[in-house]
Amino acid sequence: MHLGRKTAHRKSMLANLACSLIEHKRINTTLTKAKALKQFVEPIVTKSKSDTTHNRRLAFSALRSKEAVSELFREIAVKVGDRPGWYTRIIKLGNRLGDNADMAMIELVDFNEIYNSEEKAKKKTRRRGGAKAKSSAPEAEAAKSETVVAKEEPKAEVTPQNEAAAPEVTNEEENPKEE
Repeated sequence: MHLGRKTAHRKSMLANLACSLIEHKRINTTLTKAKALKQFVEPIVTKSKSDTTHNRRLAFSALRSKEAVSELFREIAVKVGDRPGWYTRIIKLGNRLGDNADMAMIELVDFNEIYNSEEKAKKKTRRRGGAKAKSSAPEAEAAKSETVVAKEEPKAEVTPQNEAAAPEVTNEEENPKEE
């Protein structure tokens, strides 16, 4: 995508957008710039997963900012280490009031707490047999026994033996007459 700019201007603009994305974790921009930024930043984030001098220099040549490169390799690479690509998400925001341009928010996927909390709650690993599965079974039973609510004690029943000891209660004694 050319974005209506010459090559040098386009590369500088994408580098600035990428630095802002790395610093703030999400930015609002036009939809076409967000799509171009996604293509620009995904390979750089992939390179950041292996911290070598060569990859740092490649990232610096694209981003042109020491602070952005250090944050990319220090914070972002740690969170995306196990993710096989698709590091960014584009969410359409509607049209801008001034010129009716399509607006979008582009964000780094692993830094959104709203979506990540739901995904981690859903994710469950399944294992087949093994020592860990057997050793965790008594712990699960112990946790269940702790959550069991204590049963209420049964109420004393009136039997012929207890009837003589218990005084009879009449309606007059329960509700004294009001005079």
